[in-house]
Amino acid sequence: MPRVVVDVMLKPEILDPQGQAVANALPRLGVSDVASVRIGRRIEIEFTGEPDLDRAREIADKLLANPVIEDFTVRLVEADEIAGASS
Repeated sequence: MPRVVVDVMLKPEILDPQGQAVANALPRLGVSDVASVRIGRRIEIEFTGEPDLDRAREIADKLLANPVIEDFTVRLVEADEIAGASS
């Protein structure tokens, strides 16, 4: 069954200290070709019936993201895409 995925990210103009910490640590791991890193959240929503993108947008806007400092995207993902996401 398809799920709705909500990706929440800090707005580009908002400082991302977690992302900066990761970016600063990369050279110690031998990675020198990364210009910047931004950290966000991925939330998967499984509806009891058909996935409802409008309802998911409402949930994201009212509960999952802080619209003052964060942007979000909502998309439909098939179950096989979710299973392969951790590889």
